[in-house]
Amino acid sequence: STQSFLRISEIKNDTVVMDDGTLRAIVAVSSTNFDLKSQDEQNSIIFNFQRFLNSLDFSIQILMQSRKMEIGGYMEKLRRLAEKQTNELLRVQTIEYVEFINRLIENASIMNKNFYIIVPLGTSILPVASGFFSNLFGNGKNKENAQKIENFEREKEKLDTRVSSLLSNLSGIGIRGVPLKTEEIIQLYYNSYNFEAG
Repeated sequence: STQSFLRISEIKNDTVVMDDGTLRAIVAVSSTNFDLKSQDEQNSIIFNFQRFLNSLDFSIQILMQSRKMEIGGYMEKLRRLAEKQTNELLRVQTIEYVEFINRLIENASIMNKNFYIIVPLGTSILPVASGFFSNLFGNGKNKENAQKIENFEREKEKLDTRVSSLLSNLSGIGIRGVPLKTEEIIQLYYNSYNFEAG
């Protein structure tokens, strides 16, 4: 199953907990159309991106997710609007627009691209194994769980600091970033392994 390939223990409090106890935060980032920029603007973007990478004191992973855009519902809505249109000129133009879009998607696949930055924290939140006597008297598991929760809260603060630093550096190069919430992270993982979804 897909789950056997995932190294995830759980997703909670807007954070991915890996099976080794390390944490990950995921930030959705905006994009810019590089090809539409002038040569000076392109050079400025490259320079600022280089400066952004050099400003980081931790590693990051950049993820780009491409999906074929589903516009069937949009096309159907346009067809219905054309049928209801009382102005003949607008009706003809809407029908021509629908035909144009149909020809366009026949010749080129229209893709929707999303960009993410994954911010890791390499310190494990897994507690140190309990001693023999703790386990013998039955309070080892409770202590381990309490220690795991305490470790998570402490390390999550460090991860949040990294994310804040990343967002600040991104804004310096004109890119907006939004940390994903728990449900959005789950949806991202689901869509990544279920290509027919979303």
